[in-house]
Amino acid sequence: MSRPGLREFLFHALNRRFFYGWAILGVAGLGIFASGPGQSHTFSVFVGPIGRDLGLSNAAIASAYGLATLAAALCLPFMGRLVDRHGPRRMTFAVIALLGLACMLFGAAAGVLSLALGMAALRFLGQGSLMLNCANLVAQWFNRRRGFALSLMALGFGASMAVHPPLGQWLVTEVGWRKAWVVLGLMTWLIMLPPILLLLYDKPEDRGLHPDGDRAAAEAAAASGQPLAGLSLREALRTPAFYIIAAGWCAIAMLVTTLHFYQVSILRAQGVSAEIAARVFPVSAATMMLAMPFVGRSFDRLRTRYVFAAGLLVTSAALIGVTFVQSLAAAIVYAMLFGLNNAFSMTMFGYLMPRYFGRRHLGSLQGTGQMFAVVGASLGPLPVGFAFDYLGGATLTLRLLAIIPFACAVAAMFLRTPAGVPHVSHLE
Repeated sequence: MSRPGLREFLFHALNRRFFYGWAILGVAGLGIFASGPGQSHTFSVFVGPIGRDLGLSNAAIASAYGLATLAAALCLPFMGRLVDRHGPRRMTFAVIALLGLACMLFGAAAGVLSLALGMAALRFLGQGSLMLNCANLVAQWFNRRRGFALSLMALGFGASMAVHPPLGQWLVTEVGWRKAWVVLGLMTWLIMLPPILLLLYDKPEDRGLHPDGDRAAAEAAAASGQPLAGLSLREALRTPAFYIIAAGWCAIAMLVTTLHFYQVSILRAQGVSAEIAARVFPVSAATMMLAMPFVGRSFDRLRTRYVFAAGLLVTSAALIGVTFVQSLAAAIVYAMLFGLNNAFSMTMFGYLMPRYFGRRHLGSLQGTGQMFAVVGASLGPLPVGFAFDYLGGATLTLRLLAIIPFACAVAAMFLRTPAGVPHVSHLE
């Protein structure tokens, strides 16, 4: 059977059993998992071996990583425009092909310049472009259940946090850090290329379907012949809603990255043992995965601005809460709070742009909005790092940083859907 014939067979076989969007969701969740080689939790395993092999200090590696992340962020609007022009299926295939190649070439890094270029490629393709494409696919195929679907997709991130760091550590021990990246590249191709080629479609309308499998809506849309609704990037940039969302994304990405980057250092400075500090990570990951479906349903059922504001307030609470951790019990409470914060952030990054601006130009909207988030992530660790180096501790700095998401939560209460974008009244 030819590949087009197999694609048709699989589509009809699966669509007879359930709405085909759930198959799209499965591939997107697998894509979020496959973004692991471009994520911070995977890089962290390689910092020591790379530094020893190339004779680079931690500061040099951290600087290269920050600059690479910033460079990747500035390229995301371009990726968004490509997604709008060519569709998420073609662009996901291209991103995966390049991500696997970038992993293999990263293993050949010979100095700080080639290391920084490799990091930029991995961050742009994995942490940026692949996550953008996966969120775009799910947002195209779901509307009423978009929040729940995106929360299920984001479980792939929790799975990556659980799998990629220990896998990377094992590969470093067995074959060295250079060959480890070759293996990660081959695994990326093996995991993602078959489902992309056989299962992905850009949007339900391409197959005579409608988001959520709503047949009545599909028939009405087909009869009207109207294109997908939604604002262009230029139109969205003229609305207050875009900047409220972008500011919230930037704040959350900045401060979540800060806590990921300095969490152990903060706890150790407060007298918490290394053993207790290490227990925070699995508790946070478990809480995130358990909370995601509930957070997703909250976006589907409650007023969007309230849920967005709640997520920002949880970020503020996590920043303040970590400064009070001095025991195992307090560490567990903080870990659960931080896990809930991650559940909110992973879901809202894919939900808010299609909710407020529609699906028609979703790629360019997501790419530009995600640029704000990744810029925030690249700058996030700087204030706390400065506090450790020059103020002797980060407690006051963390509490002051908590003001940022609190202010964004206040701004979120003024979110309104722009004119011309269809929306469900109970979410407004």
